[in-house]
Order: sequence, then C-alpha cells, then structure tokens
Amino acid sequence: MKRSWVAPLRSLTRRKDDDSRQPTTFEAEETTVVVESVTIDDELKLPDRASLIIVLFANVLMQWTFFIIVSSSNEYAQYLGGSSTFSGLVIGIPTAVSALTLVPLMLVDRGGYAIPLNFACGCLVLGNILYALAYRANFLYLILLGRMICGGGFTFWMYAKRYCSDPRIVGIRRRTTLAGWQVLGQGIGFSFGPFAGGLLSKIGYDNAVFNGFTSPGWLMAAAWAAFWVVVRIYFVEVPPAQTPAIPLQPVEEASARSSTDAEDAQVPPTPAASEPSIATSTVPLVSPKHNMTPGQWGVAATMCWFAMTCFFILGAWESNIPVFTASDAPANPFHFSPFASGNMIALGGACTIPFLLINLHFARRMQDRNTLALGTSVGAVGLLVAISILASEKVNYGSFFVAWFLVALGFNVASTVTLALLSKQLPGEWNGRISLLIQCSNYTGRVTGAVWGGAGVKVGMLGYVGLQLGYVAVGTVLFMTLWHNLKAKTG
Repeated sequence: MKRSWVAPLRSLTRRKDDDSRQPTTFEAEETTVVVESVTIDDELKLPDRASLIIVLFANVLMQWTFFIIVSSSNEYAQYLGGSSTFSGLVIGIPTAVSALTLVPLMLVDRGGYAIPLNFACGCLVLGNILYALAYRANFLYLILLGRMICGGGFTFWMYAKRYCSDPRIVGIRRRTTLAGWQVLGQGIGFSFGPFAGGLLSKIGYDNAVFNGFTSPGWLMAAAWAAFWVVVRIYFVEVPPAQTPAIPLQPVEEASARSSTDAEDAQVPPTPAASEPSIATSTVPLVSPKHNMTPGQWGVAATMCWFAMTCFFILGAWESNIPVFTASDAPANPFHFSPFASGNMIALGGACTIPFLLINLHFARRMQDRNTLALGTSVGAVGLLVAISILASEKVNYGSFFVAWFLVALGFNVASTVTLALLSKQLPGEWNGRISLLIQCSNYTGRVTGAVWGGAGVKVGMLGYVGLQLGYVAVGTVLFMTLWHNLKAKTG
C-alpha cells in the first residue's frame, strides 16, 4: 500500500522539478535573442538627427564655397594681374592649407566635432570676406590669402567623413549610405556653385564692393554666418569614447596568462577560488592592438589612391572647363563667358543627381568594391570620349558635355566608398587616423587637379586628359589585384 502512493508522489515531484527548470531554459533563450537583436541594432545605429543634418549640410555649403568661384576666378585673377595657372592655384590652394591645418586641429578637438565645426565657420566667414575685398584693394594675393583662410574651414571635410563613419554613433551597415549622402551633397555643390558663380558674374562691375567678381565671396560669407548661428543652437556633441572598466592586458601578457592557466587547469580549484578564476584567467582581455595584414595594407593603399584620383580628375575638369572654353585652343569651338562655362559645369553636375539618388538606394545592397568598379568604369569611358574628340578636333557642345557628365558621375560614385570600405575592415579605434589618411589623399587630388586643370591648355589638352587616364589605369590594376581583399559588409 505504501509503494502504491509513494511512486506517484515521486513522479509528481520529478515533474515539478522539471517544470521549475523550464522557465530557466526559456530565459536563457530569450537572453540570447536579446543579445542578437542588440548586435543587429548596433550595426544600424545613426547619430542625432539634427546634428547629422547639420554635418551633411555643412558638406554642401563647403562644396558651394569651393566651386562658386570657378566660373569667374580665371577672369578675376587676370583682372588683378594673374594668369590662368594662378587661378587654378586659387581654386586648389585651400585644400593644401587644410592638409597642413588638420593635424594641429586634431590635437585639440578632444575626439569631438564641435570645435572643428566652429573653427570651420569662423574661417569660412573671414576667408570669403577677404576674397571679396581683393577687388577694392586691387591686390592679387588677397584672393589667394582669402582662399587659404577658407582652407582652414575646409578641414571639416575630414570631420564630416569621420562623423559619418564614427563607430560611436554610426553602425557599420550605415556608413556607405551616409557616404552616399555626402556624395549627393558633393554633386549638389558642384552643380549649384558654378551656376551661382556664373549667374553672379552677370551683375556687372560698376560697384567696387559688390560686383561680378566679389559677389560670390559676400554671398558665402553671409551664408556661413547664418549657418554658424544654427550650429551654436542645435549641434549636439558626440559622447566621449568609453574606457573599459577592467585594465587591458598587453598581448604578450595575455598569451602568457593563457598558457599559465592551461597548466593550472590540471589542478582542481577550490570552490572559493573558482569564480575569480573564471573572471580573470579563463577569459584573458587583450588590448585593441591590431597588426595589419599585407592584404589590408594593399586595401588602404588602393583606397588612398582612388581618393586622390577621384578628386584629382574632378578638380581638374572643374577648373579646366572655364579656361578651355574661353581659350584660343585649336580644338575649342566655344569661346564661353564665365556665365556659360559655369552653366556647363552646373548642368553636368545636375544631371548626375538622379543617378546619385539611385546610388543611395543601391548602396545598402551592393558590395563597395562593385560600386568602386562601376564608378571607375563610367568615369574612364568619359575620359576616353574626351580624348577621342580632342584628338580629332571634333569638339562640340554635345560631345564635350557627354564626356564631362560621365566623368562627373563616375568619379563621384567611386568616391563614395573609399573611407566607408576602409572603416569596415579596420578597428573602430582607428577611425580618426584612417579619416585623416583618406582626407589627405582627397586634398592632394583637389589641389594638384585644380592646378593641372588651370594649366591644361598650356600643356596640351591631350596630355591633360592622358595623365588622368594614367591615374585610372594604376587604380584599375590595384583593385583587380586586390579584388578578394576588398570585400566588406554592405550598407
């Protein structure tokens, strides 16, 4: 009799124990799901919306400031006693100054963006005022000085790129998309800038203060002053980098600790010592030291080369179109005014905008290396069209415009991925240094391209385009050789 009810009682007790353990299993499963969802969200995170809009619009304003003078700078420089090559230097010199200013600025920026942004606004207000005052002072080098001070403001190009790839605020699957928004702003800048500059050149020159040469400077100084007020009110600084609660061990010490733990694991620990052993010995902490592989060095070199190449070619065309179309070169049928040449630059840029919007959609789905190859191919076709019509001296508005449009579209698209791809392959702690590396490459391309474009007629238009094709050929060899190493997460 006793056995008849004791056995069911034991069974009931066993079921109760099983039931009591079941929620623990579900809790473990739920915890795993939560951890995975946090990881996914971390890859898709975005910064404060108002601050992101300010950074993206700052990029647009910098593009406008850079390009608004290209339509009239050649005639402005000649009026003050300079040459076409000097006008190319006026266009490109700000980027050289930016490269020299970046390192000192990075020493005081505290890893943030508020100081560089305010510094940029101040420099761009002052630089544009000096550029405008050169006409009244009748002093050629004042336009160069004004543009050099603007170069201090153009340092924020690097910070804008760094902001859009900063692992503290931007997930890894958002970086190419935000880079696409930056390139869209770039397209808007070199469309609106030359058009506005050409339009302002029609004001006339009766007024010694506000005329066709000085109005771009006054307009951009006012725009930057108003933007500065918005920055002071709405921009939110990013949070500082988190420091680990437990001191990190050097790699050598961590490996030594691991080998010691492997030997100590043969001796059963006492219950009191088992918990500290799990926390400090079996999970050694390693410092974020990163030794780059040869493939990663190759990827870094390739991205720097394309960052330079894209802006070398774009800068060369933007400074060359006003010079070539107003020159006495045998292949030139145009003899354009600054207004007409500004319209050609602007129209080519405007036609790229729908395609840059499409690029925003596909940036989330395409491999960065495919975007790079596509953009480079389109731009190379534009260069081949240009060299063929120049060699045959059958240049007309349609053929020259097609070449410019393909160049503008292709190399703008290719420039989307340079920093985004590199930031996906290297540690987040390196974001500052790789942003500096890519931006210095951009600056090198901008300044040398602007000077090369200004001198294009003097050196010969075939040689001018041929050098650009040489840059593309080197880049093509690089990314074909390192194609497998260029693979990275999409988005």
